[in-house]
Amino acid sequence: MADDKFRNKQYERHEIVVLNRQAIEVSGVMNVESFDSHEFVLQTNYGLLAIHGENLHIKTLSLETGVVAIEGMVYDFGYFDDGMSPAAKAKGFLGKLFK
Repeated sequence: MADDKFRNKQYERHEIVVLNRQAIEVSGVMNVESFDSHEFVLQTNYGLLAIHGENLHIKTLSLETGVVAIEGMVYDFGYFDDGMSPAAKAKGFLGKLFK
């Protein structure tokens, strides 16, 4: 199961709240890996989280509490493995699609 690797570890709560695709708040954030107006990559308790959109900017950042709030138009978000970049994951998907 996918949850098995997290079951034996003790993590703080991790939540994602999206409001009308105009704002997203993430708890359980340990670090902001990278960001620009189109993509944020956050290290969370449960792996790397990529958030894609337009005109994205930080509204609130508190690594002490582990909360990051981002405003802008949110297109999508998802997790990817620590050893795999979002570009590599997308390339793998496209490679499967065009085989």
